[in-house]
Amino acid sequence: MPAQPPALSTAVGELYVEHSPWLHGWLRKRMGNHCDVADLVQDTFVKVLKARSALDIREPRHYLSTVAKGLMIDLFRRRSLEQAYLEALASLPPAQVPSSEAQAILFDTLLELDRMLAGLGAKVREVFILAQLDGLPYAQIATRLGLSLRTVNNHMRKAMEHVCLMQWEDAE
Repeated sequence: MPAQPPALSTAVGELYVEHSPWLHGWLRKRMGNHCDVADLVQDTFVKVLKARSALDIREPRHYLSTVAKGLMIDLFRRRSLEQAYLEALASLPPAQVPSSEAQAILFDTLLELDRMLAGLGAKVREVFILAQLDGLPYAQIATRLGLSLRTVNNHMRKAMEHVCLMQWEDAE
């Protein structure tokens, strides 16, 4: 990470000193695990530091709770996805279970797909998955979901725009 301007570093430091105990308590009320709370507090301030927004924050507790809530949702989504993934692996015959390395790569790919698709509406996401992962033609998707072919085309356009935007943002 590039060096931070002194004013920004000071602002983040002051924000941390003044509000991290409050944020810790706020998160502790919502989560049971003390270690998760400590991690989320730190991740929240890392995100503030990376965003370079500490100088512009007018309502620190509102801002910090919003950032922390997003991180908490991401944590729960990741754990839920991980649990489903582990259950799917457990249901495989032993001969088909991928190696530990392959499992890690598959899980990372699954997390990336989940992150990319999270901002899509349910129908758009379903159309995208049926087209891209199941390989169904648009006409079959339309029939299966009871949509017009034009709606399927529009949903795919939205999904592709979203995925391209996510990749572009990641590249920056």
